[in-house]
Amino acid sequence: MSTLESIYLSQLQHYLFCPRQFALIELEDIWTENQWTAEGQVLHQKVNQADQQKRGDVRTVWALRLANEELGIEGVADVVEYHKQADGTEIPYPIEYKRGKPKTHRADEVQLCAQALCLEEMHGVSVPEGALFYGEVRRRHPVIFDAELRDLTAQTILACRTIVQTKATPKAIYKAKKCKACSLIDPCHPKGFHKSAAAWLAAQLTED
Repeated sequence: MSTLESIYLSQLQHYLFCPRQFALIELEDIWTENQWTAEGQVLHQKVNQADQQKRGDVRTVWALRLANEELGIEGVADVVEYHKQADGTEIPYPIEYKRGKPKTHRADEVQLCAQALCLEEMHGVSVPEGALFYGEVRRRHPVIFDAELRDLTAQTILACRTIVQTKATPKAIYKAKKCKACSLIDPCHPKGFHKSAAAWLAAQLTED
């Protein structure tokens, strides 16, 4: 049994978007909604009802709990299709639902790859591919879990664990486009403010 404190799969995406965002959520328990996060919640509500069905050689499971004890990661897969092979075995095919459209960075792909790593440990089979389903374009975007993506995923898990173990919130680095899209921009206060968000919130309460 692993003694590692679990990193949730969704948090890997937060880290790749912004390490400080990951720390604010994970270490300081800060979260606020904006239009984009709310739309994402609505999209996930449509698929996050635990259920399964079978059609032909494909068994589909919704809201499947995942874990990889060796890596210390866990979470819930939106959808996993189990494709029956000629020898009777099943190969998992994870599908993650996202609002918007395919992105230029690989945060969504890393989250999906981490799901594959969980499925591989859980079922003892290789998971070569999965898909991201984007609400804006309404189609699947196939993702191959090659060596490069697996290495990036492993590095991201390690980076997240380092922040959790050191309990050090990275300093804010203001990037206009990214920061304006972040629901934590107010408690983070990225423009010229380097204290922790917890300290900022405490100061606001004192002023009030």
